Amino acid sequence: MDSQELNYAFPQNQLQEMNMAFENGDFLQAAEKVKKSLVGINDIPLNIAVTGESGSGKSTFINVIRGLGDEDEGSAKTGVVETTVVATPYSHPRHRNVNYYDLPGFGTTRFNPNKYLELVELTQFDFFLIIASERFRDCHIQLAQAISSMGKKFYFVRSKIDADLSAFRRHRRSSYNEEQMLMEIRNNCIRGLHDGGIMCPRVFLLSCLELEKYDFYLMQETLENELPIHKRHVFLLSLPNIYSQALKSKRDYFRTQIWKRALASAGKASIPIPGFSPDSDIDLLVNTMKEYKEAFGLDQRSLNCLAKTFDKDINDLQTVIRHKLVLNEITYDLVVNLLNRRELTAAALMVTEYAAGTVPLLGSVAAGAVAFGTAYWLLYSFLNDIADDAGRVLSRVLENTG
Repeated sequence: MDSQELNYAFPQNQLQEMNMAFENGDFLQAAEKVKKSLVGINDIPLNIAVTGESGSGKSTFINVIRGLGDEDEGSAKTGVVETTVVATPYSHPRHRNVNYYDLPGFGTTRFNPNKYLELVELTQFDFFLIIASERFRDCHIQLAQAISSMGKKFYFVRSKIDADLSAFRRHRRSSYNEEQMLMEIRNNCIRGLHDGGIMCPRVFLLSCLELEKYDFYLMQETLENELPIHKRHVFLLSLPNIYSQALKSKRDYFRTQIWKRALASAGKASIPIPGFSPDSDIDLLVNTMKEYKEAFGLDQRSLNCLAKTFDKDINDLQTVIRHKLVLNEITYDLVVNLLNRRELTAAALMVTEYAAGTVPLLGSVAAGAVAFGTAYWLLYSFLNDIADDAGRVLSRVLENTG
């Protein structure tokens, strides 16, 4: 391992952040401080309102973004007739703190747009997704303006884009150009909203049948960037792993957090066994590695769901996973065995020495410093392996899907 690889594995901005954790204390105090900062970080509530006219695809969108089919347990009820009469929360199957609210359809005889906001408690939502399967009408504009007046953010989603493109393809056989058609639809939406008084409307073109296509990544990136910092990772980790950018975003986020998990786990270290301590928080490492598997969709439940959704053979998906550790159940004993591997200990010493160059207090407790380096390299290596394998599984899933 050379200095270039170390610099990539442990960027300077993370070292500087780590150094700040040591400013007012020694190794043990810094580790305790970081450990406290991790408590509840994945339990921060995120409430997303999904609204639109009856038949616009609200419920289907809520299902697919949570990785569920319309007939799966916990799915939102779908139908041509308006099926939602109250704001109904649907929690993410993995992240129960993330809730999508299926709001009553407006513009129908069941709900009057002028009274709509009196029926829905707007203050509880972090942002609104206003969905339409055709053009955006006055009722969409009125709702957006009311949301804006209350200081909340909203975004427009033009759904069922696949149906529009299919129609264009049939009627414009000789002149059909998908990019041109998408631009035409987007510009028409923006022009109509702007004429209705919405300045600089954000419009995303989506298909719930092909969520990985069109503007889904752009929407994800926009929402993630505009959420408060403490809620961004909650939204990111709840997203389905059906496009490569999502996998990259998750890997980038987890990489920024490795030093915190490693330092927190090493805080109780006192007697090395080579490379680690029986007093170290191995359970924290076990839980972190399990979190990686679930976040990248490589746990058994997620793989089963992915295979079912894309009509693939799960055994075929598993054959492209190169790192056998990814397929193993992550247990306490497994992690202890990994921590004691000689090659991991050697890499850990290099990581510790490299980090101590910027964070001198890291070496104030020798056993803790070694435990930190070992935990860091274990998580870093496992994260890279699982992200790479998730990319291979995604490629196999998308083969021959058009």
